[in-house]
Amino acid sequence: MQPDLLSLEITKGELRRLIGLNPDDVLRPSIMKDREKRFRFLINEIVVALLLSLIIVGFVYAFVILPTIGSSIILGIVLLTTVLIAIIVGRWFWRRFTYPRTLRVLLDQVDKYHKLVIAIAIHDQQITSGDTDSRIADREKVLTALQLMREDFVRALKTERIIRDNKELFTNNQELLVNNLTKLQALQVSSQASEYAQILNQSLQIAMSVQTEITKLREI
Repeated sequence: MQPDLLSLEITKGELRRLIGLNPDDVLRPSIMKDREKRFRFLINEIVVALLLSLIIVGFVYAFVILPTIGSSIILGIVLLTTVLIAIIVGRWFWRRFTYPRTLRVLLDQVDKYHKLVIAIAIHDQQITSGDTDSRIADREKVLTALQLMREDFVRALKTERIIRDNKELFTNNQELLVNNLTKLQALQVSSQASEYAQILNQSLQIAMSVQTEITKLREI
């Protein structure tokens, strides 16, 4: 991947600083649609739930059940199953409460944005012939669009965190209402049938989705 594309990436570390949470902990549609990410997420959830269950059941069994009832494998299995289900359900509701819908949507759009960056990197490797001048100009316009999107993502994620933590602080950060949607709409490439045109169109759709979420936040 070329340096100008690497600079467009919103790293996990930057996302963590922007939202104040681990982005990998936020369950969103893009994770569930990706087999590898879904598998890794579910395995992590199972491991955490099992460890918590074993700790809780071990404590209850050793200090409550054994002294009062005595050894009972059946009771231990029932208790372990019950606690495991309770933890899984509890963590699900905890995630829904801790990670608002808007945050999940924004992070999902960030994932889509990163796919566009990767698409350009792949396209760079595949290009072997054609109108070089036009191709370079179109690429620059698409990179400009992605840079504008990156700026909007940073503002949007900052806005979401401010409102999530303390909405009153939002009135002192009105600059976060600025967006680059108009500039994005003004960008055009030479051929509307090209790969760059498709990426630019997808960029605009993502930008509109982000602006919609920010509008919803302002109305809360």
